Amino acid sequence: MIREFFYLQKSDRKVILSLLVVIVSVFTMICLTGGNDTSTTTTQKNSPRSAARKNHYYASSPKKVERFVFDPNTADSTQLLRLGLQPWQVRNIYKYRAAGGIYRQPIDFAKLYGLTVKQYRELEPYIRISSDYLPASTLVKERASYSPKATKDTVVVYQRPTKIKATEHIVLNTADSTALTTIPGIGPYYARRIIQYGNRLGGYVSVEQLDEIDDFPTEAKQYLVINNPAPKKLNINQLSLNELRRHPYINFYMAKAITDYRRLHGTITSLNELRLIKDFTPEVIKRLTPYVAY
Repeated sequence: MIREFFYLQKSDRKVILSLLVVIVSVFTMICLTGGNDTSTTTTQKNSPRSAARKNHYYASSPKKVERFVFDPNTADSTQLLRLGLQPWQVRNIYKYRAAGGIYRQPIDFAKLYGLTVKQYRELEPYIRISSDYLPASTLVKERASYSPKATKDTVVVYQRPTKIKATEHIVLNTADSTALTTIPGIGPYYARRIIQYGNRLGGYVSVEQLDEIDDFPTEAKQYLVINNPAPKKLNINQLSLNELRRHPYINFYMAKAITDYRRLHGTITSLNELRLIKDFTPEVIKRLTPYVAY
């Protein structure tokens, strides 16, 4: 092809050479300009201002969450944000109220779109619905947990019981849900959980066992006491594997180890006989001892 180039007329060769020079020049300019842009872009990305902007998003300090009594029908956005709700959740509350929605009881607040179970558990004890938003029928509906108060119009109004004082205590193993909800920080949800977990255990032997309930408010333990604990005993020499594993402190592998040990060695007279089994650590044996009979 080079040989054919020299057979062309002189004018044609000049035109081709000129085009080649132009093409090479343009390509060189593009390479130089692109390199500068890349360098500039890299410089901008690594500039202090860019780093500061990035740190603004990733190094922001978490908001401090507060806990205080509130009425979801009247609380303003500032109060709701202080309680740990997200701005979009606050907007949903405002939209619900603007559409005529009313929270008539604490459980209604659980219907808030986007509210998690954990958030509701933590906020439930602090929800107080004003009597203005309760159904009118509650004015004359008798409830054992309410105390009557006469008014000038001779309509009997029933008031909710107040929370107990710091110097007052409730016996944990005999308290019902009504008594438990008088404890600061305990609402209907945790009252149910306390009773349910106590039934599964066979009775509490220590107030500290309440920490085994998910997200239990530890500040509520100071109001509870245990007098002469007498938990329901498990006869580990008679119960089947499925019966043993129903207890919160015995999992499937522990129940199987107990039944296997009975089959191989006979009657168990002490949990210390199981201490060589990896699941029966000294801490586990100590925790399980009050609930075991032989």
